[in-house]
Amino acid sequence: MNEQPLLSIRDLKVDFARGAVHAVDGISLELWPGQTLAIVGESGSGKSTTAHAIINLLPGTGEVTGGSIKFDGQELVGLPAADLEKIRGRQIGFVPQDPMSNLNPVWSIGFQVEEAIRANGIATGKKEVRAAAIEVLRKAGLKDAEARLKQFPHQFSGGMRQRVLIGIGLAANPKLLIADEPTSALDVTVQRTILDHLDSLTKNTQTSVILITHDLGIAAERAEQLVVMYRGKVVEAGPSLEILQNPLHPYTQRLVAAAPSLASRRISAGVKVAQAAAAFDLTEVAEKRAARAQSGEAAISVQGLSKVYSIRGTGFKSKPFTAVDNVSFEITRGTTMALVGESGSGKSTVAKMLLGLEKPTSGEIIIEGKEVGKLKPKELFELRSRMQPVFQDPYGSLDPLRDIASTIAEPLVVHGVGDRKQRQARVKELLEQVSLPYSISSRYPNELSGGQRQRVAVARALALKPDIVILDEAVSALDVLVQAQILELLAQLQAELNLTYLFITHDLAVVRVIADQVSVMNAGQIVESGSTATIFDNPQQPYTKRLLDAIPGAGIKLGR
Repeated sequence: MNEQPLLSIRDLKVDFARGAVHAVDGISLELWPGQTLAIVGESGSGKSTTAHAIINLLPGTGEVTGGSIKFDGQELVGLPAADLEKIRGRQIGFVPQDPMSNLNPVWSIGFQVEEAIRANGIATGKKEVRAAAIEVLRKAGLKDAEARLKQFPHQFSGGMRQRVLIGIGLAANPKLLIADEPTSALDVTVQRTILDHLDSLTKNTQTSVILITHDLGIAAERAEQLVVMYRGKVVEAGPSLEILQNPLHPYTQRLVAAAPSLASRRISAGVKVAQAAAAFDLTEVAEKRAARAQSGEAAISVQGLSKVYSIRGTGFKSKPFTAVDNVSFEITRGTTMALVGESGSGKSTVAKMLLGLEKPTSGEIIIEGKEVGKLKPKELFELRSRMQPVFQDPYGSLDPLRDIASTIAEPLVVHGVGDRKQRQARVKELLEQVSLPYSISSRYPNELSGGQRQRVAVARALALKPDIVILDEAVSALDVLVQAQILELLAQLQAELNLTYLFITHDLAVVRVIADQVSVMNAGQIVESGSTATIFDNPQQPYTKRLLDAIPGAGIKLGR
C-alpha cells in the first residue's frame, strides 16, 4: 500500500507577462501510482499550462509564482535544471498536443526517436538504439516501423505524427505520463489502440497518467479521477463517472450537455447544442435541408478519382503507392457529407485534390458544374474564392510571421474584397462568430492554444462567405463547448447561405451531429455510403462496425 501520492500539487499558481495574466490560480490535485486522472476544460482554462509547469517547460514568460509540485516525494518547484533533466523523459514522459510543431521538419523520424532514446539512457549502441526506435514506433501502432524511420514528418499524416510523439513519451517506461490531447488527431480505432496501451501500462507497471482531453467520452471511459478546470481554477474534482453522470458545477453541466455522443442526432433535426444560439430555428433548417436534398442538384461530383504516389524504395528504385483508389461520390448543394476512416485511408488526399492542391492521377472532379481539371488559372482562382478549406493542423496552416488579424484578412486582400476599414470590421465579426475576443487580433499563432488556432483557421475560411467549405478535422482540436458553438455556427451558415460542406473527420460522434450523408473510406476506397442514420443504425461493412464500436464512451450515459 502506497503511503503517499506519486504527484501532489498544492496551491499552484502560474503567471505570464510578469503577473499580467494568471493562467493557473491556486489549484491543488493528487495522483496516486497506477492511477489515471483526466483534466478537462475549455481552451485556455489552464490545462496545458498545469502540465507544462510540472516538468518546467512553460512557454515564453510563464513562471510558477506560488505553490508546490511534489513528484515521488521530491519538490520540483525550484529544482536545479540538471536534476530536473534526470526526471524529465525518464521518470515523467510527456506527449505534447501539436505533433507538427513538436517534430523537427528537417530531421527524419528515426533520428528524432533515436535522439530521445539516447537522451533518456534507454540504449547506447548504434544497433541497440535502432532496435529500440523500431520497437517504439511499433508499440505506438505504426505499420512498417523499420521503413518509417527514414521518412520525414511531412510524409506522415497528422495521426501518424501524433503516434510518433506518443511512442517517444512512452519510450523510457516512465512512472508518470503527461498526455496533452494525445489522441485528438487519431481515428477512433487507433485511438482505442493507444488508450488500451496506456491502460496496459497503468496496470502492469503502475505508470500513472495525466490525461488532458476535451473528449468527455474518453475521460469517462479511461480515467478513474476527473478534474474540471475553468479560468485557471479547479471547479470540480472527484471520480470521473460520478462527476459526469451527476455534475454539480454549472460549468461542468454545460460541458456535459455539449458533449457529442452516439445518442446525438443531426443538429438541424432539432438538437440544441449551443445555448448561445437559442433564437435559431433548427426545425426550419431541417425543412430547408430536406427540400434541397430532394432537388438533387450536386455542388460537388467526383467520379473515378485516383491518386498514385511514387515512393522511394531501396537503392534508386521507386514503387507506386495508391493513396486514393477509384473514389466516386456526390454532395447535394446545401448539405453536408462526412468522409470518415482511419488515419492514412486517403481522406485528406481527396480534399487536396478537390482544392487543386494535388493533381489526380485519374478521374473527374466537377464543382459547381465545372470540371476542375479543365479550368484555366484565372477560372481556378475565382473558383477558390467560393470553395475554402479548414485544414487539420492549425499550426502548420497559419503563417507564424503574421498576426491573427492579417491571417484572417488575407483571403480578403488576395481577392480584393473591401478596403482596410471594411476588412478590419469583417475580421472583428469573424472572431466573434468563432468565440474569440478581438483583443487576440494582434497576437501570433504561437501565442494561442491549439483550440484557439483552430478557431482562427475556421474564421479565415469563412472570410469570403464561400459556397463550399472543405473541413479537414476542423473541430478535432476544440473543447466540447467551443466545438458545439462551431458546429452550431456551421449549421446556421449552411441554412442562411446554402453552404455545402465536405466534413472530413475521425470523430464519429461529431459526424452524427453534423452530417446528412456519410462515406466510409478504407485503404483509399469508399467501402460504404449512405445517410447518416443508415450508417450509424444499420452498418453493413465489418470495417464500419469496427469504427462505430471504437467510439470512446459510447456505452456510457453522461449527465443526469
